[in-house]
Amino acid sequence: MAEADVSKAVGLILEGHPAFFKFIAANETGDTGGHQCGFYIPKDFQTIAFGSPCEKGSNRELDVEIVWNDDLKTPSRLVYYGKGTRNESRITRFGMGFEYLKTEYTGALIVFIKVDAAVYSTYVMNSEEEIDEFLGALGLGPTDANRLITLGGCESAPTEDAEFKKYIESLTVDFPSSEEMSSVARQIEGRVYDHAEYVREQPDKKLLSWTDVEYRLFRTLEANRLGSQISQGFTSVDDFLKKANQVLNRRKSRAGKSFEHHLAAIFTGNEIDYDEQVVTEGNKRPDFIFPSASAYHDAEFPDDKLTFLAAKTTCKDRWRQILVEAERFKNQTKYLCTLQCGMSERQIDDMAAEGVVLVVPKSYIKCYPESRQADILTVSSFVGMLKEKQGWTCS
Repeated sequence: MAEADVSKAVGLILEGHPAFFKFIAANETGDTGGHQCGFYIPKDFQTIAFGSPCEKGSNRELDVEIVWNDDLKTPSRLVYYGKGTRNESRITRFGMGFEYLKTEYTGALIVFIKVDAAVYSTYVMNSEEEIDEFLGALGLGPTDANRLITLGGCESAPTEDAEFKKYIESLTVDFPSSEEMSSVARQIEGRVYDHAEYVREQPDKKLLSWTDVEYRLFRTLEANRLGSQISQGFTSVDDFLKKANQVLNRRKSRAGKSFEHHLAAIFTGNEIDYDEQVVTEGNKRPDFIFPSASAYHDAEFPDDKLTFLAAKTTCKDRWRQILVEAERFKNQTKYLCTLQCGMSERQIDDMAAEGVVLVVPKSYIKCYPESRQADILTVSSFVGMLKEKQGWTCS
């Protein structure tokens, strides 16, 4: 099958074609032993897909043509299920043995772009390089999945908009550090949405809420800083490419760092001892060591009281990088927290064989093979495990 032309997918979206993306779930590829009926369409895309709102109590169908990675064409169908207890839409009918519903595509990013009334250009990105390029080019994050892709601004509550504006007007630099942006996003999230208790009671939900607010804050800042320059144009192609590369590199760097900052705030909020970017053998720097760097380097400190956590927004391929980051964990369990929405049984088994255990937000677990879900920790259960190791009595 042809590889996805990421730049073409981005170009169609920038031209204004309606689109959404999702990560292919295990129950869509049959990695759970059965298939769902096609790919899910998010609710805020239903009206665009069908041309008018879908109403509960009746089903709707529309024949469409889907062009996959500018190569394969399938006569498919949009279906809205509104009768009985169902209230969802899906894209169905791809033919027997359809390539992108095979298990090796579990966790791949798939983007649907409406290019005509009944024609969709669809791109399947099955490597982290492609996924990072697509998300970075559009300033999106994994938590933007299953939503209408919106550019040139972002949907947010009026009070959130006011907080963003106040912060941006107070800045004395174009772009603050990722640590400051993450901290401010958490403060704004707290003032607008409250629920400070979620840090302890629902850390999975809090982590995603912080991440969403920061992405919206960053996109608002980017539009403020770059809007006038874009409207004025560039003096040469080289100037344009230089600025484009700066934007892409800033987006990619910020995404990974912000995830680490929010995880650190979860641990701090739960009074857990930890150190970040601890220098280990070979000048490696794992994201988190619990309870401390000094404990790791103390040969007499018990191995079973140490914990290693890596943080990667996506980890379809690059998870093996963490295996050599700390010699004391060579034969010990290593934890990997990610916003990757879904992996295949084979990938999870490969991780398990290397002593790697996944940690994901609670709402994401349903995207993983049912047979492996019990082996995956939520953020809350990981925090609980740390508290036990550090002598807490978990509530």
